[in-house]
Amino acid sequence: MASPLLFLALVLVPGLAINAGAHNITEILAQFPEYSQYSSYLTQTKLDDEINSRQTITCLVLNNAAMSAVAAKQPLAVVKNILSLLVLLDYYDTQKLHAISKGTTLSTTLYQTTGVAQGNLGFVNITDLKGGKVGFGSASPGSKLDSTYTKSVKQIPYNISVLEISAPIMAPGITDAPASDVNVTALLDKAGCKTFSALIVSSGVLKIYQNAMRKGLTIFAPSDEAFKADGVPDLSKLSSAEVVQLLEYHAVPQYAPVGTLKTASGPIDTLASNGAGKYELKTTTAGDSVTLHSGLTSSRVSGTVLDSTPFAIFTVDSILLPTELFGMAPGSAPAPAPANEPTAAPSPTPVAPLAPTPATAPSPSESLSPPAPPMSSPTGSPAGGPAGVDDQTATPSAAADALSPRSFRTLFTASVVIIGFWSIASLSSL
Repeated sequence: MASPLLFLALVLVPGLAINAGAHNITEILAQFPEYSQYSSYLTQTKLDDEINSRQTITCLVLNNAAMSAVAAKQPLAVVKNILSLLVLLDYYDTQKLHAISKGTTLSTTLYQTTGVAQGNLGFVNITDLKGGKVGFGSASPGSKLDSTYTKSVKQIPYNISVLEISAPIMAPGITDAPASDVNVTALLDKAGCKTFSALIVSSGVLKIYQNAMRKGLTIFAPSDEAFKADGVPDLSKLSSAEVVQLLEYHAVPQYAPVGTLKTASGPIDTLASNGAGKYELKTTTAGDSVTLHSGLTSSRVSGTVLDSTPFAIFTVDSILLPTELFGMAPGSAPAPAPANEPTAAPSPTPVAPLAPTPATAPSPSESLSPPAPPMSSPTGSPAGGPAGVDDQTATPSAAADALSPRSFRTLFTASVVIIGFWSIASLSSL
């Protein structure tokens, strides 16, 4: 009975591998030269990492001419905000666009998750204008439908859809450039990280941070409660040089937004890194939640203080304690070599770059995104669209990410494999 069993495995198991695949937005767009500038800016702003880390998403793309007009006079931080508003956290294809109940709906975008969007400015109004036309505009009351659907580019059903639109969607204030001089300590104090803020000032590390910000910097700031937690070492016993190393360990010398952290593989260098395997961090992901690991402690990225290319500040709920300063975690020390046998000298460990890995389907967990506004219609319906808004289709797509038909197909295929094996095994025993 081994042959039928092997045949069943060869037929059904590859289906599981196909369903478990992930998308890569820049690889998709590489097939279409007319979107090369759009793809380039996704990479520069690291929005590609965020898109690749999500399971259900729609990208509204601009051709090179429209993208050039957007980026011509805008700083990179503003370009990122504009492109974030073009990434819908739901799956829309041509058929769905023309089947919107009541003719209009609101959809959540990546811009809403940044914490920059005020109120419902991170939502997009989608309106079926009939006659084959679909309009897109800001959800802000009184906003016009700035853009229209042009054509379908690429779909991986229920996973990612790429649609071309005629022009960018402009929300009020989205082109306002961020302040060139960022007051790091004021931001940290306001975010409840006063202890960390005081430490970087007294140690002189603030100047190190400021010098690094020009090329790209990400800071992980422990909350005030983190310094009061049980088991936190007495930091007053550290030398001045060790305090500097500890604070440098809480910063990465590159712009690493949440999407980049979610898709990172291998160790990540910090400002304190001074050689292979020294003062590094690792990350793990559960849904939208990211946890940093030092080898001694773990700390969840709990909130966004600032995300403005090329600089970001995130709060973390625990102090990151490097093993180089505080020793190895219990049970992690290497076993002693047997007596009378020479001990081989350790070889240098190569350092892997902060490179993306294939995204996996997110599991339901606490999201880092700010709470979405009520899903009812805005006070004033956008100009050019019907008065009623379909509240049922205006909800954010967290449920779609977790319970898409793609997930059900994977579960069903796995069930068939298990039942098939059990049935054949039962027959062989008769």
